[in-house]
Amino acid sequence: MKLQSLETLIGKYFSKAPKRAALLLSSILILFTVIPLSFSIKISSFLLINSSLWGNNIRDSTANDLGAFKETIRSCDIFRGEWVPDPKAPYYTNTTCWAIHDHQNCMKYGRPDTGFMKWKWRPDECEMPEFHPSEFFETVRGKSIAFVGDSVARNHMQSLICLLSRVEYPVDASIDSDERFRRWFYATYNFTIAAFWSPYLVKSMEADHLGPALTGLFDLHLDTFDDDWTAQIEGFDYVIISAGHWFFRPMVFYEQGKVVGCYYCKQKNITDLGINYAYRRAFRTAFKAINGLQNFKGTTFLRTFAPAHFEGGLWNQGGNCIRTKPVKSNETKLEGMNMELYMSQIEEFRDAERVGRERGHKFRVIDTTQAMLMRPDGHPSRFGHWPHENVTLYNDCVHWCLPGPIDSWNSFLLEMLKTEVGRSVLR
Repeated sequence: MKLQSLETLIGKYFSKAPKRAALLLSSILILFTVIPLSFSIKISSFLLINSSLWGNNIRDSTANDLGAFKETIRSCDIFRGEWVPDPKAPYYTNTTCWAIHDHQNCMKYGRPDTGFMKWKWRPDECEMPEFHPSEFFETVRGKSIAFVGDSVARNHMQSLICLLSRVEYPVDASIDSDERFRRWFYATYNFTIAAFWSPYLVKSMEADHLGPALTGLFDLHLDTFDDDWTAQIEGFDYVIISAGHWFFRPMVFYEQGKVVGCYYCKQKNITDLGINYAYRRAFRTAFKAINGLQNFKGTTFLRTFAPAHFEGGLWNQGGNCIRTKPVKSNETKLEGMNMELYMSQIEEFRDAERVGRERGHKFRVIDTTQAMLMRPDGHPSRFGHWPHENVTLYNDCVHWCLPGPIDSWNSFLLEMLKTEVGRSVLR
């Protein structure tokens, strides 16, 4: 968003006449209400929430009347598009960024192809600017971002640290030594990044470290807040919440302190309610927690589900992801359980947004689902560890190589943060 032209226009109107300034600001607010950013997946029944997803670009203009000013605003769905070659990528490497965890360090472990790093996301209706770390820093100067979720949320945060490393590295400002809860501080810009580990977003605990699938059995209290993050975020300016693949593990569901069902728990007299039962209620509870924070003045971003890409079998039955190029939007579609989980997120988001609006809370969506559905080539596969290592997820088709397609999430984030700054200017 080019705020300079916006500020210039507003200044001209204020200098001429108070009534004209009032008319301009009122019209801008109306425009910002009715110009949507539509979903990447065309589901007409959910267009009602689009007012939270828009990503308008304000073009440079010397307009001197309201009619011309309206023409400076255009709507663009940044989440619907294609992957196109980017010969300048990557913008960091595993030797220039220390924040890459081994499991996503595909180059370290000998991935032979490098083409997966040389793509960028291009929306259908506009050109999304290249991620510039200096621009990001200026946008978030004096602010803070919290990433709440599982290891994919951490994957996202590490991508951001790496992209920003061209300008500055942060210092560790963590409150304790728990690696699941980290804080990083950029002194030059008074900017803080934090990660809060909460793979289920609600109160949970491991009941059996093996379980029926040898991946653990977890008790989920679907109506109980996870205080590990809900008690920590009130002072943050932006909170990005996400969850996904942990819900495919065996779980027992509790509501009001009583067992109500499970997923693949293999226990007698407990009904298997499926994954989506827990997934929907977990997001409902997470959003309820945020809407219950009286002193929270920040913006909540839902980062939507990023599908895994196991082909040829399940994750523990020989499934793998060996593709080396993205697919086009007309070559794949969201379906089955991926679609169910995505829709549950969106439906719960819509309800939370409506409640939040009445309380002055702001909710937005970073809709990464369609873009990442098209990137089966972006996972570590077997290149996140040495061949002789005994790891649970031998072929990792869940997380994302760094550098890699997950870097696009921070391009999305930057555009949406600039939009938030634009909104605050107009208030």
